[in-house]
Amino acid sequence: MGLKMSGWYDIAQVCLNGHVMNEMVKSSPQHNQKFCDKCGSVTITECPHCNTPIRGYYHADGVISLGFKYSPPRFCYNCGKPFPWTEKALKAAKELADEIENLTKEEKEILKQSLDDLVKESPNVQVAALKFKKIMKKVGKTSTQAFKEILISILSESVKKLLWG
Repeated sequence: MGLKMSGWYDIAQVCLNGHVMNEMVKSSPQHNQKFCDKCGSVTITECPHCNTPIRGYYHADGVISLGFKYSPPRFCYNCGKPFPWTEKALKAAKELADEIENLTKEEKEILKQSLDDLVKESPNVQVAALKFKKIMKKVGKTSTQAFKEILISILSESVKKLLWG
């Protein structure tokens, strides 16, 4: 007979730009903040689309977690819509794509479409990564670094490895 562990998700408090204020709103409410101390943005504890609490730290009965770094989810597990920080970063990356002068209109559209697939980790992620890297070779180091800084907080670890090693 296997050992069955139980646990529960705490609620996270995250600002609209994706800075985590508190990953344990229920169990450590003393760390809650109405506004972000990094950017001044308002903080939320639930999905703005469906009002489902944002999943925070997972409390596993009998387990103490050390060195775990919480990252806010990119999408709501209940309604599937992107959280504000995901939307903002994706919008900024697409605006950056439009500002790159040495890309054709078609290349800019390909780049923007690849961003959607990279963030959503769709079945097209390998193709999207290839397209992204191909275009990044054309735009140079400064633009590539700007994309990395915008996207780093909303990409999964596996997609980051695909793009930047």
